[in-house]
Amino acid sequence: MSSVLTVPVGLGSRAYDVLVGDGALDAAADRLPGFFPRQRAILVTDSHIAPLHLERVITLLAGAGLACDPIVMEPGERAKSFAGLEQLVDALLERNIERSEAVIALGGGVIGDLTGFAAAVTKRGVDFIQIPTTLLAQVDSSVGGKTGINTRQGKNFAGAFHQPRLVIADTALLATLPERERRAGYAEIVKAALIGDEPMFERLDAAGAGVLQGAPLARAIADAVAFKARIVAEDELEHGNRALLNLGHTFAHAFEAEAPKDAIRHGEAVAAGIALAFRYSVARGECPASDADRVEAHLRSVGLPWNAASLAHKDWDAARLVARMRDDKKNQAGEITLILARGIGKAWIDPRIDTTHLVAFLETSLS
Repeated sequence: MSSVLTVPVGLGSRAYDVLVGDGALDAAADRLPGFFPRQRAILVTDSHIAPLHLERVITLLAGAGLACDPIVMEPGERAKSFAGLEQLVDALLERNIERSEAVIALGGGVIGDLTGFAAAVTKRGVDFIQIPTTLLAQVDSSVGGKTGINTRQGKNFAGAFHQPRLVIADTALLATLPERERRAGYAEIVKAALIGDEPMFERLDAAGAGVLQGAPLARAIADAVAFKARIVAEDELEHGNRALLNLGHTFAHAFEAEAPKDAIRHGEAVAAGIALAFRYSVARGECPASDADRVEAHLRSVGLPWNAASLAHKDWDAARLVARMRDDKKNQAGEITLILARGIGKAWIDPRIDTTHLVAFLETSLS
């Protein structure tokens, strides 16, 4: 029996599958030729990922009768910029890409976001396929169609909703992932459970750190992707409940903006942000303290930050963090929107946060 799980993302004519598990690349081989009518596959990766995984994908494509034409970008967030977008679009146009062709994104969230945005705007839209190589990308950024680049004003402030045609989340690709990155990616898995799937949290909590390896990890990825797929199918353009998927992220983006470059990972900031969202909900009398305690204990058990003080960077200023939170894309009418919790699996959206109370809460939490 195949160990590869198929998770459908139901979006009508734009529906697609997410293949999850060890061997997902091989399982996708028969599907690939239909996306490349010119028998060539333009592939975007970066100079860090290419030595690790490019040869494996070239071999897979060759077996499917496809020649690979790689574009290798610089690694890291610098590529996720207007300059990087221009470089990539130019490279696609130099290859005379046609609207009937797809582009493959092989890499983490940066490559996936950048390639997806380039695919959305090149010749007014070409298809793309995601092959995410980090746990964070497999469980989050590769699914749902959010693409974009960073601007001086913040992360992902320029972008488009552009759904992939296929996502291949092969867990074998995670073998080269440093343990810190694996743990950081797990934050997005537990986030899904905390938003709206208490039984899933119970399973994750029972597994503890063992959930980060092998078949339990593949199952957890598939569960989190299925949860996200349901929300995306209901609210593709994030006008309503899709904002729930940002649990912990408003705090996290503020941490990332204030921290020195590379001091903290996105998933680490999300974990601390999730813990703060639960603890702030407790402070407002909306969530049992015991649930916040359980969340913090679980994050700590898998090696993730469980509060702001446990992040690698510790020099935070409450007022500056809240000022960063004012710039969040979810905000409306000048008010900060937060995803809060009435308990484990019971997240909700509050579009009008009292900033004075929030600053006071953070001052206490940071001290």
